Amino acid sequence: MIRHAYGFVTLYGHLSACYVPEGEEVRSGKVIGFIGSSGKSTGNHLHYEVRKYGRPVRPYIRKRRGL
Repeated sequence: MIRHAYGFVTLYGHLSACYVPEGEEVRSGKVIGFIGSSGKSTGNHLHYEVRKYGRPVRPYIRKRRGL
């Protein structure tokens, strides 16, 4: 789980390895871990979730011009 500004938190589930210790500041481009298969998953994948003030929100990525 990574805490961001304005009440946002991102979660990264099913990682096979996590390279960021709790409390460490993370900057853009930092490798935080690698995808894996844990729990009842049927293959390697990443569970990515965005929350705002503890409530799940739909991640929105704005389209770039020309794409």
